[in-house]
Amino acid sequence: MKEIVSRYAPSPSGLLHIGNIATSLLTWLDCRKAGGKLILRMEDIDRDRCKSEYAFKIADDLQWLGIPYDKGWDENSPEFAQSSRTELYDEAFKLLFDKGLVYPCYCSRCQRLAASAPHPGEVSVDYGCKCRSLTDKERQTLEQSGRRPSWKVSVPNREISFTDGHYGKISENLAVSGDFIIRRSDGIYAYQLAVSVDDMEMGINRVVRGHDLLGSTAKQIWLINELGGTAPEYCHAPLLVTEDSRKMSKRYGDLSTEVLRNKYSPEELTGKIAFLLGLADSSAPISPCELLENFSWDKISKNDIEFKSSEW
Repeated sequence: MKEIVSRYAPSPSGLLHIGNIATSLLTWLDCRKAGGKLILRMEDIDRDRCKSEYAFKIADDLQWLGIPYDKGWDENSPEFAQSSRTELYDEAFKLLFDKGLVYPCYCSRCQRLAASAPHPGEVSVDYGCKCRSLTDKERQTLEQSGRRPSWKVSVPNREISFTDGHYGKISENLAVSGDFIIRRSDGIYAYQLAVSVDDMEMGINRVVRGHDLLGSTAKQIWLINELGGTAPEYCHAPLLVTEDSRKMSKRYGDLSTEVLRNKYSPEELTGKIAFLLGLADSSAPISPCELLENFSWDKISKNDIEFKSSEW
């Protein structure tokens, strides 16, 4: 039986919020229940948004919560941060280029967001980018006018199917969402490529994350296969949403660990989150280790879970 290797991969673009904490707890419980090992990886490839002070704070928050990782990012292990892994992304880009799967794209949409994991409403549909069929002369004209291309992969008309650990059988035709950016015009590698390379190279075989990333899974399975790897198993979790159905986000300054650590002990916070997720019958203080014995995905809703700030 293979050993489970999982990862928690936050973006250090701000403090962890309550939704991040819930996902980190589920990742740890899922991994430890299977007797696996957990890696902490910092998805800091977008250096304009990500700060080292947030990375240090995230690592400290996880230790405080009682959900330690086995290996991963710290000041002595920069190889677990995307910002130090550019050479690996260069190699993957070249491999895809040599296979004829990459082309320059001069469209402006999605450029700003490509380096980060997509948020609801940020995933566009590309039924066939016109840049696929540009002639060399047309490309030269665009570049002479000052347009710098991003780079997209040309996806096939292919159905990708996988069994999600929480949502069951999922199928998606890659051609429906279409070609997607793997490197921005400023040279920054995009989320889809970086995550796929990282999971493959780090030997990750189990991924737990929010179901807002369910739409990225088929793309990443396909990319990993094209790069010669084996995709992980995936298990997506429901999101914590505000009373107006908005996903929790760092960009909105939602309830963060800085506030929560001043108000609750680790066990008190874990108890409230466990009750919210359906893992406990009450919000009484409890440690992550105490939740392990009876942990099951069957207890967790497949629908988004409303978070009422007035109760916190």
